[in-house]
Amino acid sequence: MTISLSPGKTLGIALSAQMLVSVPALAYDLPPVNLGFTSFLDGAPPSGPGWYVQEYLQYYDSGTLKDGHGNSIYAPTPSGLKKHEASAFISLTQLIYQSNTPLLAGGKWGMNLMLPFVDPKVSPGNSLAIEANSSGFGDLLVGPYLQWDPIMGANGPIFMHRIEAQMIFPTGKYDADRELNPGSNFFSFNPYWSGTLFFTPQWTASWRLHWLWNDKNEEPNPAFGADDMQAGQAVHINFASEYELLPKQFRLGINGYYLKQTTDTEVDGRSVSGRKEQVLGLGPGMVWHLSPDTHIFANLYFESEAENRPEGTRMNLRLVHHF
Repeated sequence: MTISLSPGKTLGIALSAQMLVSVPALAYDLPPVNLGFTSFLDGAPPSGPGWYVQEYLQYYDSGTLKDGHGNSIYAPTPSGLKKHEASAFISLTQLIYQSNTPLLAGGKWGMNLMLPFVDPKVSPGNSLAIEANSSGFGDLLVGPYLQWDPIMGANGPIFMHRIEAQMIFPTGKYDADRELNPGSNFFSFNPYWSGTLFFTPQWTASWRLHWLWNDKNEEPNPAFGADDMQAGQAVHINFASEYELLPKQFRLGINGYYLKQTTDTEVDGRSVSGRKEQVLGLGPGMVWHLSPDTHIFANLYFESEAENRPEGTRMNLRLVHHF
């Protein structure tokens, strides 16, 4: 989801798969990316080859927006200055096929399809004249990937990993005359490498490291006064570590994510400084293995170190089923 606000106005909400805010006077340019949607045991699908359906439910609550120096942004109200308040709910449906056929360097091919639905909310009484598009589907994500079999040791797996050429297509609901949209209206390339390292059969660490490149939005909000806009490049990573408390049933751990924009946003081909985004999220999480084919992940993240982004709390619930 993309938010663009006219100069001198500041409000936004952000999700990890997620929501994006674009503010000409500030920043908030990056598209929705995976911040905290994936966490534990991320180096391979949890139940081997075959078809998977995953459903993600995420609620994001932000009590404050941050500028490029990490300071909170306030809005004038009849009772004085007040921090901006916004929240959003997102559901994301994912279909995965993991083959058992090696394709390249021993990696077995697979395909990942994801489609989000976004329902943003703004606290009543805010002083900003925001015209929002209605709730709707976001941008379609398509990701062909290669999955390598686990490297095995005497007591079980030692390491497993995957690479995916993830692409985000601008199929979501978008209206340039609206400040709030489910879709971003530009293509993004967001490949990643994910892995899980087993210190012991019970204790693991996982990561998913992304690079993000964005194409031009050739129909930006008129408030930009520009023919096109291109968000900068970024890197972002999900990381987690957990311990198995109940054999083959329950794992408890910590999870986090970090995003850092590395190049400036360009407006009509000219770099605009002071708009790079950053955020860190940390919190507890758990995995409940209902059966060998059905798994529930729950994650909570408290954000900090935000620059040119909202800073809030993110709650994530994920159901994985293997057919």
